[in-house]
Amino acid sequence: MRTGFTESQRADPRIRAADEILRNCVHCGFCAPACPTYRLTGDELDGPRGRIWLIRDLLEAGAETAGPPPPPDPSIVTHLDRCVGCLACMPACPSGVDYRSLIGIARDVVEERTRRGPWQRSLRALLGRVLPNPGLFTILMRMVRPLAPLRHLLGGTLSAGLALAAGGQVRTERVVPGTYPPQGPPRGRIAMITGCAQSVLAPEINGALIRILNRAGIEAVVLGDAACCGALNEHLGQGSAARAHARKVIARVLMEADGGGLDAVVQTASGCGTLMKAYGGLFVGDQEWEAPARRVAGLVRDAGEFLDGLGLGYPPSGPARRIAWQAPCSLANGQGAAGSSSGLLRDAGFEVVEPAEGPVCCGSAGTYNLTEPETAAVLGADKARSLNRLAADAVASSNLGCMMQLAPRLEAPVVHMVELIDWAQGGPAPRKML
Repeated sequence: MRTGFTESQRADPRIRAADEILRNCVHCGFCAPACPTYRLTGDELDGPRGRIWLIRDLLEAGAETAGPPPPPDPSIVTHLDRCVGCLACMPACPSGVDYRSLIGIARDVVEERTRRGPWQRSLRALLGRVLPNPGLFTILMRMVRPLAPLRHLLGGTLSAGLALAAGGQVRTERVVPGTYPPQGPPRGRIAMITGCAQSVLAPEINGALIRILNRAGIEAVVLGDAACCGALNEHLGQGSAARAHARKVIARVLMEADGGGLDAVVQTASGCGTLMKAYGGLFVGDQEWEAPARRVAGLVRDAGEFLDGLGLGYPPSGPARRIAWQAPCSLANGQGAAGSSSGLLRDAGFEVVEPAEGPVCCGSAGTYNLTEPETAAVLGADKARSLNRLAADAVASSNLGCMMQLAPRLEAPVVHMVELIDWAQGGPAPRKML
């Protein structure tokens, strides 16, 4: 793709990065059939190729004027907002277009240049402030959960939010920051962050991972003062807030790495892991933080990815169950690591079945099911039908957002992959399967 950025525009490191990405696109269209929103609407501008054209127009705007760039056309904002960020276009692209970084830059720029209407502005501010903060999120959940029965009387975001609240419950237990020593001879040392929403609604996920790691001889260090990785804010185009959260994580990880040493930073939320592996791009052009960010990104591993290399052991007779594996988009497309988790489940003795169409987006996509609830509901229903046809005893995933999006639509309970591995090794049965 040809671009026409001026030298003054290219002074912005984001524009320079976007220019390089845009020039790799040859408009072949191989990405379109992989895109869930293009398949729903049939609109070229709701597919990756069309959005790449729109992003170029968005970023080039104002090249001929001396003042600040003009606000983007509302239609550009609409089509970019509809992108779920599933990244299915990336494995389909023969030219290696880095759409993940490109849509991240575009969202950042849209929020800088757009004054949204009062409802969207308030909603996005609320989500960006509350969801990454476990304390505020706990308060919000306790306030709105009693209102969940009213969700059928409402529509749009309010109904979607109450539906999610109905399926979530604030847990009293917590994974406490600190060091969890290995059982037997030590084989390694990893770091984990507590997470934001997951630490409130499903702390048992990190608890299960810690038990698995400790049995395998891995010391687990749960970091304090760095709950959120920044992914939720990045989804919303709130780049400054995303980088603020990321700086805390980077600083804490490097403190541990330079102290006791680290073999990896292990993530149980694949959406978070995808952003953390791309931390370098989040700080592109930042002389102070880009190098540390890239160093941390190189340490990040999805839980399944890391466990796959440990040679885990299992008792001779484990829980024989038929498990439907739901590979999150962020894991399959963003990290290319979905096979590790399904392989681990098979090694643990489970019968693993998968949807024939592969890792199609469920519509969770960070905050997408709240900002674009109608499209998210269609995607969620389609995905649930596909999983229900497999007639499994449980559905396994590796991303809390996907689990919450799918749970009310599934006929079987949905649990995290590490909960099943822990159970197969003699740990407690997943709470939702009791």
